[in-house]
Amino acid sequence: MDYLVTNPSIDKDKIAVIGHSRQGKAALWAGAQDERFAMVISNNSGCTGAALAKRKFGETVERINHVFPHWFCTNYRKYDKKEETMPIDQHELLAAIAPRPVYVASAENDTWADPKGEFLSCVEASSVYEFLGREGMPAKKMPKVNMPVYGMIGYHIRTGDHDIIAYDWECFMNFADYHWRSGLK
Repeated sequence: MDYLVTNPSIDKDKIAVIGHSRQGKAALWAGAQDERFAMVISNNSGCTGAALAKRKFGETVERINHVFPHWFCTNYRKYDKKEETMPIDQHELLAAIAPRPVYVASAENDTWADPKGEFLSCVEASSVYEFLGREGMPAKKMPKVNMPVYGMIGYHIRTGDHDIIAYDWECFMNFADYHWRSGLK
């Protein structure tokens, strides 16, 4: 981002950060930390990404800490099998991106990433967007498969597995158009 904002051929007001899986977690964190990202997109980020950890569904905090110990600080291990004691949950990461647009994508067969938990995180983050005078997540019920919803928070669940496919990119581009071509900010 530090370079991109210096390049005159790039519209610095329309830079999105996107990631899939582990990089989806990183994209959410980058967007929460750096307000220069005008849009944040997370695809199948799951545990410690967009999915609510306190649901303890799919990949858990204990599992991710022990399979990928190099991804997180050792202090995070104190929540192994104790997610309910965490002082925060992942919807607050999404809320930290407000009022900028954030999009979360899930895949129907990717139960490890907890699509329902990712969707519920979007719904819970909406209250911050609404407090700031924005729409937030327009759907309060999980949308049908392959039926994306767009607000300041966008979401889709599609058929398929833990992957990023052409359908995801189409939804991401439509979400960007919804915000940047319609004049919404």
